[in-house]
Amino acid sequence: MDVVELHRRTCEDFVRQVAAVRPDQWDNPTPCSDWDVRTLVNHVVGEDRWTVPLMAGRTIEEVGDSLDGDLLGDDPAAAASHAARAAEVAVTEPVLRGSTVQLSYGEESAEEYANQLAADHLVHGWDLAVAIGGDAHLDPEAVAAVASWFKDREELYRGGGAIGPRVEGFSSATESLLGAFGRDPAWSPGHTTVALLGEAFAAGDVDAIMAHMTEDCVFESTSPAPDGARFEGADAVREQWRKLFEDTAEPRFETEESVVLGDRAIVRWKFSWAEADGGRGHVRGVDVLRLRDGKVAEKLSYVKG
Repeated sequence: MDVVELHRRTCEDFVRQVAAVRPDQWDNPTPCSDWDVRTLVNHVVGEDRWTVPLMAGRTIEEVGDSLDGDLLGDDPAAAASHAARAAEVAVTEPVLRGSTVQLSYGEESAEEYANQLAADHLVHGWDLAVAIGGDAHLDPEAVAAVASWFKDREELYRGGGAIGPRVEGFSSATESLLGAFGRDPAWSPGHTTVALLGEAFAAGDVDAIMAHMTEDCVFESTSPAPDGARFEGADAVREQWRKLFEDTAEPRFETEESVVLGDRAIVRWKFSWAEADGGRGHVRGVDVLRLRDGKVAEKLSYVKG
């Protein structure tokens, strides 16, 4: 596949994903841990908007800060569509002419720049699809083309901090490419939810903990023996965490391992506290979580020992 067609396909696929985002999904987490859905889409729209002046021969300094900030406005789907179509038009002639562009690291061929853009659209299209629960299937011809191009550039990207560590252990072409770009093909929004919940417990921040739990959440504690106690609703659950952190000397939660499978997760943790003799006591336990709409709806706790 020639790079003009590759760029067009990946742009159009990304636009279709943006059109599928529901109004309540713009703040969903994505595999790009620092970005929610709106930030991710704004990044890609920004790339499309930059493509037009750069392919026309302008420099980054000439464009300046005119494309900074929010580029989505009140109609992100329309903004993505218009930007992608303008970028598709802008790419064709410079690539066919063998022109060069001025990028942040210096002069580059228009063909190479178009390959970079296509790869970013393809991978971020997957990021967006899994973040909104959409169709994450990638065009196999586009996957093959990007994989061929990326093979000799992967370590350069990683060394520059553009991608995370490679995720190994996949046989399919799509999963291998995602792994090369530092993605876990099994990622779901629950991974981010579980990680953020663990950070909130580690900080002892009750407000942050409850921000990651649904209004109708359920918590089952480990005591009294043998079955524990059940608390239903955000107010009742919040009160349990408040008492735990206020009544325990120097409480500390540590996440030791977590596994997320669809709408279920298992978290292995250690909880410790300061004792009168200056030492620290601790217990280890496991939470069985049920996830819904990017939050924890059920937390069933079991303590070892």
